[in-house]
Amino acid sequence: MKEIRVTENEAGQRLDKLLGKYLNLAGKGFIYKMLRKKNITLNGKKCDGSEKLAVGDQIRLFLSDDTVEKFSQVKVQKVKKTSLDILYEDSHILLINKPAGMLSQKAKADDQSLVEYVTDYLLDKGELTKEDLKTFRPSVCNRLDRNTSGLVAAGKSLAGLQAMAEAFKDRSLRKYYYCVVKGKVEGRARVSGFLLKDEKTNQVAVLREPAAGSSPITTVYEPVSEYKGYTLLEVELVTGRTHQIRAHLASEGHPLVGDGKYGDEQVNREARERFGIRRQMLHSHKMEFSRLPKPLDYLAGKSFTAPLPQEFARICPQWTGRE
Repeated sequence: MKEIRVTENEAGQRLDKLLGKYLNLAGKGFIYKMLRKKNITLNGKKCDGSEKLAVGDQIRLFLSDDTVEKFSQVKVQKVKKTSLDILYEDSHILLINKPAGMLSQKAKADDQSLVEYVTDYLLDKGELTKEDLKTFRPSVCNRLDRNTSGLVAAGKSLAGLQAMAEAFKDRSLRKYYYCVVKGKVEGRARVSGFLLKDEKTNQVAVLREPAAGSSPITTVYEPVSEYKGYTLLEVELVTGRTHQIRAHLASEGHPLVGDGKYGDEQVNREARERFGIRRQMLHSHKMEFSRLPKPLDYLAGKSFTAPLPQEFARICPQWTGRE
């Protein structure tokens, strides 16, 4: 018999969802059969899996140790030890300054991403155990493209993940980016359109009118500094869609320097030859929390910034002093 005591990292979800994580190699049919036969109970009573769990609930699995071991296996991916640039940390979340070149989440099974590095970091600190990973895994709350640097929020607890997900969804969290474009940009602009994603190519198109499968987008940008024919823009991402900033600015005639997918090849060639720049000049530099649900309500009214990486100094040395 195996007993699971529900902690904060398991509370708030349905019993069948937790069992699916714990018995991760068992099919749903097996789990529901064990529930029907009372081989799995909740607080000593028969249950059907739809029950919402609370801290302190007691789940008992009247299964042999061999069966539990067969259906409950935790894989911890070995990753290269990586020092994370952590800008803020508490018991629920991490705010990390992700470098360009690092994946936010893995795309293939053998990828190493920020998620794996956070997991490894928490295991090393002793804040997470392999047993914990049977029912909860840390994850990132927002994603940046591999070659975009800057602020990424990661959840250390289920409550933290859920609260951050709600903040991103209801837009109570404001996100600002710095990017570099060729030429001089005059004045602040708020632009809207519709973004259509091609799932096969993972490329998007910005449309003036809605089309089947498209999503509305809004982007605000403002010039911060101009230097030798390049402009540093601050961009507020009002809606958060795939490649939104890169594609939207390109459609407005301001493609990002170094952007191989949506940029201008002549501009990119010049950036490579003059400055050695080989990635899009895009950096997530600030998050503002106007309000947050519990248990992250203590962060309401706070903002966090990630300084520009040194690559931006190749164009203008003064730019990297900004936060």
